[in-house]
Amino acid sequence: MTRIRRGYIARRRRTKMRLFVSSFRGAHSRLSRTITQQKIRALVSAHRDRDRKKRDFRRLWITRINAVIRGNLVSYSYSRLIYNLYKAQLVLNRKILAQIAISNRNCLYMISNEILKYGNWKESIIIFKRSSLENELQ
Repeated sequence: MTRIRRGYIARRRRTKMRLFVSSFRGAHSRLSRTITQQKIRALVSAHRDRDRKKRDFRRLWITRINAVIRGNLVSYSYSRLIYNLYKAQLVLNRKILAQIAISNRNCLYMISNEILKYGNWKESIIIFKRSSLENELQ
């Protein structure tokens, strides 16, 4: 009986997988069954860590902003700053605020002072009404 040569499809599939895991060590880059397991594991880890990376950067930005605000002995914390930003309808995300805090602290102090002026809007309306009443009486 003559020898029958196998097709090339399975071999191509395995070489494609080997290219993906060529940097792995030991059997993880040589044996087909462990190659498929390690490839699945690597892709799962990459997917999970993309979300974790976003989370970690957001934590870093918040920490930097909070450190700069508290370092200046401003009377409020990070949470108050963000609350007053939203109240003043000033749209700055945490990444930009952190870059401002590192590169130009005076700019962040100016932003926080401006927000403090307009931050307590109920009191500013009462003061405005009092001043307009006083002007009318005089």
